[in-house]
Amino acid sequence: MAGLLPQAGPGPVLATLACNVLLGALPVVFVVSSSLMMGRIPDALAAGTGSAQWSAVMAVFVVASAAFALQQVMAPFQEVLGELVARRIDGRLYDRLITASLQGPGIGPLEDQRLLAHLSEARRGLESGADSPGKACAGLLHLLLRGVQLAGCVVVIGFCFSWPAALGLLVAVQALRHGLHSGLRKHTESWAALAGLRREERYLRDLATRAEAGKEIRIFGMADWLRDRHRRASLAWMVPAWAERRRLLLWPYLGYTAFGLVVTAAVLAAVAAAGAGNISLTALALTTQAVLVGIRLGGFAPESDMQMILGMGAHRALTAFEQGVERFAAREAAWADGPGRTETLASAPLGEIRFSKVSFSYPNREQRVFDGLDLRIVAGRCTAIVGVNGAGKTTLVKLLTRLCEPDEGLITVDGRPLASYPVAAWRARVAVVFQDFNRYEASAFDNVGYGDIQRKGAAAAREEIRAAARDAGVADALDALPGGFETPLAKHLSGGADLSGGQWQRVALARALFRLRHGGGVLVLDEPTASLDVRAEARFFQEFVRGDATTVLISHRFSTVRHADHIVVLAHGQVSEEGTHDELLHNNGEYARLFRLQAYRFAEDRPSPDIPGAHI
Repeated sequence: MAGLLPQAGPGPVLATLACNVLLGALPVVFVVSSSLMMGRIPDALAAGTGSAQWSAVMAVFVVASAAFALQQVMAPFQEVLGELVARRIDGRLYDRLITASLQGPGIGPLEDQRLLAHLSEARRGLESGADSPGKACAGLLHLLLRGVQLAGCVVVIGFCFSWPAALGLLVAVQALRHGLHSGLRKHTESWAALAGLRREERYLRDLATRAEAGKEIRIFGMADWLRDRHRRASLAWMVPAWAERRRLLLWPYLGYTAFGLVVTAAVLAAVAAAGAGNISLTALALTTQAVLVGIRLGGFAPESDMQMILGMGAHRALTAFEQGVERFAAREAAWADGPGRTETLASAPLGEIRFSKVSFSYPNREQRVFDGLDLRIVAGRCTAIVGVNGAGKTTLVKLLTRLCEPDEGLITVDGRPLASYPVAAWRARVAVVFQDFNRYEASAFDNVGYGDIQRKGAAAAREEIRAAARDAGVADALDALPGGFETPLAKHLSGGADLSGGQWQRVALARALFRLRHGGGVLVLDEPTASLDVRAEARFFQEFVRGDATTVLISHRFSTVRHADHIVVLAHGQVSEEGTHDELLHNNGEYARLFRLQAYRFAEDRPSPDIPGAHI
């Protein structure tokens, strides 16, 4: 924890240290000065207001008042400086998190479920702010205040009364702190064990309060069921949490508290007994106040206890995620931009892209997605990939775009291994529309222009972006927005607006077209018509797929797939069938079965005869 403090900078850390030392010393100064004042009052009253004794009382009164006033003045500075330290550290850690998330050419770490869990925990801890690593470090500095106060009280008791009594107070305070801190730590661990039950309760709570879920809940009469289910889910984790809280916090702390009270009572009884003897009024006041102030330090520290227990969890998760990313990066370095791999891709592919005996599985999963896959994608033609869910269609896109690398086998472009090209050079040749494409909270211009981030800022880029949007069939919709192409595509932004699902998909298509026209040679379309209506789907193939680019089309809709030059059916990690639409129908295999099944469904829907492909 202390190792993170340098990331806040020396200035804020030293200022926070000085502030906490001063705030820790001021209560001791107040105790000493106020006790001296009480001890001198009898002599001052006897001597009168103009006497030296009275002046001495007023002097220590001024010191006590100044100590109290300075405490009130410095307290906000302690909070501000602690917040500065916390935010600086959390900001540095967030930079590390973003850097790790974007590190490497592949997305292997983002496919690993264990690393994703670490990423989620780190992000959640940093976003919460209340129990972040920065707050834990600030809490560590704030503990210095309590340490200085306790040390001052022990010294006062030792000098003014008895060192054994001072040691007894120290032991009592440390026992209280140990009991409390140990109980809180164990309770936090037991709380984490209930994460699954709390996750269900949180899901049900979010479901009940989410506006978009309200329609179905009311129509299907689920309101009473949801209330009852949420109550049962809440009690499922609350009841064991209450029991653990009593076991770990209540009963042990009662024992530690009893011990602390016995020690405190013994010290105060000894002070009282001494008060009946020769101890001075000043010493009596000093010792009594020091005991009362000191024992209070054994209680819960709201500025540090929970922050230090919970806050470092996010840092541990971040470190684990970074280490996992580094392991992936070490493997990816061998295929990213290795020595001698400087070939250019000015016109590739000219002949074909070939998958030869390619095998692949995701991290921590035994089952292979591909097992000896052989596949040929002819340059300048449209190859459609079909298959049931889980057949590996999207994984094929990841391998083609080098977001992942094969475990075995080889991918070649015009006979040359794809791995021999620099990753950035190959990706500059590829335009992709993913099934889960990004919806950037930026202007429509930027949403299209991100297809070629280097070209977007060029003087001629704005007209080229408009041309791509026109060709994607979305320019009119974007021009109709309140600010035209400058409109932010997010309702919560000032002057912003949202698009329909089909319009968003055409924006993604326009982004791919913009890339394709600036050096791209391969167009990959993963379920490109998922949000388009039947008429728009029918026009899609004519507008986008027919062209000079090498096109890989993935779709469940056979009305689109049937027009491809070559169709590949994936099943069980391999190519089960391939050929043209007519050839595959003639073979009467899986493709023919799926096609007829979908054709029968469309026939029942009775589409209008003027829609291209309506006879499917």
